[in-house]
Amino acid sequence: MSYPIVTRTESGPATHPAPARIVIATRESRLALWQAEHVKARLEALYPACQVELLGMTTRGDQILDRPLAKVGGKGLFVKELETALLDGRADIAVHSMKDVPMEMGEPFALPCISAREVPLDAFVSNRYASLEDMPPGAVVGTSSLRRESQLHMHYPYLSVTSLRGNLDTRLRKLDEGQYDAIILAAAGLMRLGLGERIRGVLPAEVSLPAAGQGALGIECLAGRPEVAAWLAPLNDPETSACVRAERTVARALAGSCEVPLGAYGEIRDGQLCLRGFVALPDGSRVVRAECSGAPADAEQLGQTLADALRAQGAADILAELG
Repeated sequence: MSYPIVTRTESGPATHPAPARIVIATRESRLALWQAEHVKARLEALYPACQVELLGMTTRGDQILDRPLAKVGGKGLFVKELETALLDGRADIAVHSMKDVPMEMGEPFALPCISAREVPLDAFVSNRYASLEDMPPGAVVGTSSLRRESQLHMHYPYLSVTSLRGNLDTRLRKLDEGQYDAIILAAAGLMRLGLGERIRGVLPAEVSLPAAGQGALGIECLAGRPEVAAWLAPLNDPETSACVRAERTVARALAGSCEVPLGAYGEIRDGQLCLRGFVALPDGSRVVRAECSGAPADAEQLGQTLADALRAQGAADILAELG
């Protein structure tokens, strides 16, 4: 038996029927499919009578592998086709890695659900070395991210940092073929795919501050479908959501995209949201850092406060140089 779902709105309680069918739009990489299957299983547990289906899609971000992401349109290339499926009714929701979701979302879309975060830090993966500190001058480190690249240059200026594209399996294959001495990946993706043994070490935030939203999954739907938002409400994690909303506000306020080496990372400590951020030049020659803390309920305000502090310390000059 399915029961109606009651949610609170500004005009009072609203009742929505339990879902009979939910179609999830997803990229077809192994990690993206794991994430979609994870959400599918959680929805099926919540709504046993519901038919949950996956709609696999290939995005432009998956197709363009010979150029750095920053040069071909940024992270939005991973979500556009999925959003088209939402608009034309082929799918009800889309599952994303939050670090791949553009900071500015189009008006028809909403992100009503951010689920509990996996480890949000970066991972050091190598077949030759135990850590970045063990690597000799000139050793080659691969990364797909200007954020990681800038921090590697800051802390390990003697290493050679080069571009690395492709899905997770492709990146590991390139490492195994000897094209790189080490690569830096999000720890969350490796752990979700059962590849945690490939991680030689997790980089502390002091060495590699994560991207906004890293390690968290977001579920997108059309803003005009409140019943879908109601179905997803039990999957939302309030602490993760507050941290990610604060991080995304920092990036959005500073025109953050993958074209800007920018990190933002929030943690809940003793009931407070502690937020850190940085902006740098890609070569690590200039960097500004700031941090602040406050109530999780004020997540967006904290994000704006941190962005303002970074600007005051020189982020505006860095952004102007990059622009």
